[in-house]
Amino acid sequence: MTTNFAQRIHNANYKFDPYVRSLVDCDFYKLLMAYFIWKHYPDVGVTFTVKNRTKAVKLPAIVPEAHLREQLDHVRSLRFTKSELIWLKGNSFYGQEGIFPGDFIAALAGLQLPEYHLEVRDGEYHITFSGTWFETTLWEIYALAVINEARSRAAMADMTKYELTVLYANATSKLVAKLKALKEADVRGIAEFGTRRRHGFLWQEFVIEAMQEELGAGFIGTSNALHAMRMDLEAIGTNAHELPMTITALARLEGLERSKRPTVENSDFMKQYLRNQIFMSQYRVLEQWEQTFSGNLLVALPDTFGSTQFLQNAKSCFPNIEHWTGFREDSKDPYIAAEEKIAFWKSLGVDPRQKLQLFSDGLNHELMIDLSNKFRDRIRCGFGWGTNATNDFRDCDPRGRTDLNPISLVCKVTEVKNLKTGGKVGAVKLSDNYTKATGPEEEIAYYREIFGHEGVADIPVEV
Repeated sequence: MTTNFAQRIHNANYKFDPYVRSLVDCDFYKLLMAYFIWKHYPDVGVTFTVKNRTKAVKLPAIVPEAHLREQLDHVRSLRFTKSELIWLKGNSFYGQEGIFPGDFIAALAGLQLPEYHLEVRDGEYHITFSGTWFETTLWEIYALAVINEARSRAAMADMTKYELTVLYANATSKLVAKLKALKEADVRGIAEFGTRRRHGFLWQEFVIEAMQEELGAGFIGTSNALHAMRMDLEAIGTNAHELPMTITALARLEGLERSKRPTVENSDFMKQYLRNQIFMSQYRVLEQWEQTFSGNLLVALPDTFGSTQFLQNAKSCFPNIEHWTGFREDSKDPYIAAEEKIAFWKSLGVDPRQKLQLFSDGLNHELMIDLSNKFRDRIRCGFGWGTNATNDFRDCDPRGRTDLNPISLVCKVTEVKNLKTGGKVGAVKLSDNYTKATGPEEEIAYYREIFGHEGVADIPVEV
């Protein structure tokens, strides 16, 4: 914990300093998903699109296009190293050895990220990544990390060494105060989840070290695979919305392609069959995940198309859910979500205290303390602490500026393509929060007809 941030940032103004240093510098769940995709969906193509949900911040006015291209080009030049591949193949994750087989490791060894498309449109960067699903999926994390750090560096470019020293001293004091409060409240099960929106790579490293020092047994690991490898920590993570979004889009694409066939394919029976295929895709992905992984990797993310409808039908559509470790929450009011999961487990005759409730949406330390106090005796609480751990520089700027305040930046799969037929369709996420819904408007409306609105609300998006 001896990094001189002021010196590093000051020196970086005069030389190229890569924001992503390794292909393992990504969230561990992305590597798990990459294996799942490689194994089950080799003939699927996707497009990911970056979206800045903080409309007041115009990134092209802050980060020069040439600089952004330089950083993205550097990421494309990276390859998995021999030592990284040995770690992935030989390390034990979640107490399990050999999660990644040799032929998948060989596929990673030959991986080069596909090209990106970048342009300025209506005062915003329009950035997309297209290719096979396997080769494209990792771009999400790298792109977001690059853009966020580029914005941070731009905000600090005109600061003196003294101002930089004050900035990082303020941020350090703020971080330590949060950690001490969490420690005093005996909050357990805290993991660092802040790679995508981090202030910077080195600051994230410092945050993880501080969490180790201050939280002790309350800290369980990091989602960042590179930091986990270097610090000998548990790599934390399971899966994300991308899987049900893409797999459901494939079912939707099948329906669109069938609709072009003779009339018999367009009967009411067939239309209902295809709608049912779309509905069941949210459970089909869990069946395939269960065939691929086991144990503590069986944590479901139920809110892609609304968690209330997911839970209402889970017992009949996916009975094995009772054997899963638990759920991760990402878009519902966390208090409502926890009560909903407790009631769900009880309805199955399962003791909720044996199941994990992983909170991960817009967490701050006060919320984590309150959630822990309210639910720790009723369900096993875990916390994936992201932006407010690795990028909370609010009120730290010695000039009082807000340029370092975090923004809501996402990179989602927006189009899915069947590489065998050439057909393609927009991808949809409905979420438990209307504000977080993504996809073409007409597709969102069609999905709403199938999945409904129950339990969905308008909630301000926290970063």
